[in-house]
Amino acid sequence: MTELSAVREQAAALDATDEIAFTRERFVPMGSAETAVQAYLDGNSLGRPLLATRERINALIDGAWGTRLIRSWDEGWMDLPLTLGDRLGEVVLGVAPGQTFVGDSTTVVLYKLLRAAVAADYGRRRIVLDTENFPTDRYVAEGVAAETGCELVWLEPPADEGLVPEDIEKVVGEDTAVVLLSHVAYKSAWIADLAEITRVAHACGALVLADLCHSAGVVREDLDELGVDLAVGCSYKFLNGGPGAPAFGYVAARHQGSLQQPIQGWMGHADPFVMGPGYRPGDGMRRFISGTPPILGMVGIADTVDLIEEAGLDRIREKSIALTRFVIDAVDEHLAAQGVRVVSPREDDRRGSHVTIAHPRSREICAELWRQDVIPDFREPDGIRLGLAPLSTSFGEVTTALETIARLVRTS
Repeated sequence: MTELSAVREQAAALDATDEIAFTRERFVPMGSAETAVQAYLDGNSLGRPLLATRERINALIDGAWGTRLIRSWDEGWMDLPLTLGDRLGEVVLGVAPGQTFVGDSTTVVLYKLLRAAVAADYGRRRIVLDTENFPTDRYVAEGVAAETGCELVWLEPPADEGLVPEDIEKVVGEDTAVVLLSHVAYKSAWIADLAEITRVAHACGALVLADLCHSAGVVREDLDELGVDLAVGCSYKFLNGGPGAPAFGYVAARHQGSLQQPIQGWMGHADPFVMGPGYRPGDGMRRFISGTPPILGMVGIADTVDLIEEAGLDRIREKSIALTRFVIDAVDEHLAAQGVRVVSPREDDRRGSHVTIAHPRSREICAELWRQDVIPDFREPDGIRLGLAPLSTSFGEVTTALETIARLVRTS
């Protein structure tokens, strides 16, 4: 593509100076030479698997599961939700030990934490949330409100931006139980000012529950420093845990003794193997666990946490900004004239690790991209979301996607 030749040259230069380029070699190849995916820009929906994870899964089958069998529960599995949670919390969330667990789906963890937050003070009956949040967050909140009689207070941020503290400050008060928001908006990639939003919520005594699904692993969180009360995030996006890998939950230590989560299972009991007639919650984060941990689903998470620590979260964030800026500049220069527009924040400090572009024929273009082994995803009504996973995505790969999009837009 002659019109993108300068972009291709720039991509080669950026790949040559990429300080974390070594991480790309740690991933399982995307097919054979004849059938390989040409550009995978959907790591913000499903991250690629690491070579180390393939080895770890085989080792689990041959070892802990295959030969140690049920003894493995006493040899580490029983505590894995907490030990893996502490490791993830330290490297990814910037939190002290004893505040993070791994287990359950994102939906279930979100329900548990939101329901616990609402029950913490029955004088507070309002949940503040926004119409641009991920559907699961909105649907869970609707269900919790129906169960408890709480009122949902809806904010309507611009679709190409996200929540700002000033809008939240207008609606919170002494009757607000919790503010529910995504740190990074799933469509626009808007990064919410979590520190200021937390300050606003706390000023009126409300709790903050942050969804970290599109930020964990690519945007620095530092939840302890920010004062966030509760958080939930998935592990199959930028943490490469695999399809259906369990979510993680964070509960600040100051709340653990007073919050009661609603799904009281045997694994959250203070002494699970007593199996007595009544429920007594375990200490600390143990009380937020419900059922038997999904050991197979946890296997892939640890490898990416190790790789994030090796690469350094600050360098990962720097590359994320560079990748997204690269896309925006290329779209502005080469695709805007064909009706493609950027609907993600242009300020680097306000943008997560994906860029959404829009075009009237985005649905058809995205389907054709998939047929040509270029994989972004489509978001209603007319968005193509380009997910840029810094650990696995190269600038050259992004250029291949942009070249294909340019050709399809021109011929559509």
